[in-house]
Amino acid sequence: MKRSPMELAAIATAAVPGLSPTGVAGMADDADDFDSALIVDDRRNRWRVRSPRHEEASMRLETELAALRSFTPGIRAGLPFLLPSVAGTVRQGSLRTFVYNHVPGSLYDLESLVALGGRTAGDLGKVMAAIHGLPPSVVDRADLPSYTANEFRQRKLNELDQAATTGRIPPRLLRRWEHALEDAALWRFNPTVVHGDLHEDHMLLEDGRITAVTGWTDLRIGDPADDFAWLAAAHEQSFADAVLEAYVGVRGEQADPHIMRRAALAAEFALAQWLVKGLLTSDEERTAEAEQMLRELDEDIAEFGGQPISIVEPPRPPRPEDGAGLFDEAAEGPGDGPGVPAVEGADTGAAAGDDGGAAAGDDGDGDGDAETDGAVILEKDVPAPEKDVPAPGRSSEPAGRVIELRPGAGPKGSAASGTGGSGTGRSGAAGTGADGADAAGLDAAGSDAAGSDAGGSGTHGAEEDTSALPVIEINPRGRA
Repeated sequence: MKRSPMELAAIATAAVPGLSPTGVAGMADDADDFDSALIVDDRRNRWRVRSPRHEEASMRLETELAALRSFTPGIRAGLPFLLPSVAGTVRQGSLRTFVYNHVPGSLYDLESLVALGGRTAGDLGKVMAAIHGLPPSVVDRADLPSYTANEFRQRKLNELDQAATTGRIPPRLLRRWEHALEDAALWRFNPTVVHGDLHEDHMLLEDGRITAVTGWTDLRIGDPADDFAWLAAAHEQSFADAVLEAYVGVRGEQADPHIMRRAALAAEFALAQWLVKGLLTSDEERTAEAEQMLRELDEDIAEFGGQPISIVEPPRPPRPEDGAGLFDEAAEGPGDGPGVPAVEGADTGAAAGDDGGAAAGDDGDGDGDAETDGAVILEKDVPAPEKDVPAPGRSSEPAGRVIELRPGAGPKGSAASGTGGSGTGRSGAAGTGADGADAAGLDAAGSDAAGSDAGGSGTHGAEEDTSALPVIEINPRGRA
């Protein structure tokens, strides 16, 4: 049930005793999940109200409550940004509406962030480094999910299987993602604390600096690349490069050299997760949107190659212009007229990496010989192994059209639940059937009292740019 800003203001007075609203305006939020409003009280303090629309959204807010309470005053003081705190809650049936102390700053869309330039990019890199440098105890205290690198990779493989069973993912994308997930070297990373839903809608800025980070519903220990995925939609490559440079400057040797490759993969794969979520909820509009975006991504990669997401490049099939009927002629074998000699040691079915399947150059039958199973590979089309691992970041090759790939308000926040599976259809991947279910957050029954962490009182005046918000006067004689 959708709630108006006036209804949310009335609910807030029940959640925070003594709150006397004088003005209210709607706020942008995940429209499928929450109704939100900004409230101004008779002391000119500001409050944010978030009301869940369904059970899953309510569980996300319960998780955020546990996450925010796990940030001790000492940890909060050491961060280069502010966090919100819960001032009060009120239960309506099975759902709870949350009221947060206001934090200063204004929202910017991604294009506007990029326009702010290098200073903002540098600040963003430092903020992300601070999040990834948080102690694991923040997650442990809130009893939130924690994944090793291998567990995280296995969850993605399970999700890939689930997406493949829909029959609606372009085959080229499935092969591309499968190859990246089986590139074992790509997944040798040190898990860190991650925000889990980081994007421009969860950052507030003043004078080009990030003042606060919100939206902590997906806090966990996992792959730090997830927090970079939203930058795949940035139109200016230099902005993402500047963010990464500042991040590495803080993290030093702890920074993962392949973080941007996995971030690009996460941004692409978010479209498949969006599709699966649409199908599971029988949302035809969302499903159609996801299918269209997947087709556009597939066409873009076919034409321009896409951003690099693997360390070991996948085998490239012969191009049509290399000759029609190539494989029929090649079947005659070496030395038989027009036959094309097969390249020794090139097995298109070999998986790169050490987590299952045959090693590159081995057909997997244990005899150590490479076989092509009737397929012939042109020597010029066999990619040479990389001698030097590229520096972190994306390729300098032209990327072509920019497609929205962030895991945010299209595919943003889509969390397709990974179901256990045997790795059907993967070359040599030994799926373990990890259940892929995230912890849903703590049982917050009885925790309706105001949040225990002391948050900002909202006395920063007019830090938030609300000039574009239609404010409804509740009390014309009020001071707001």
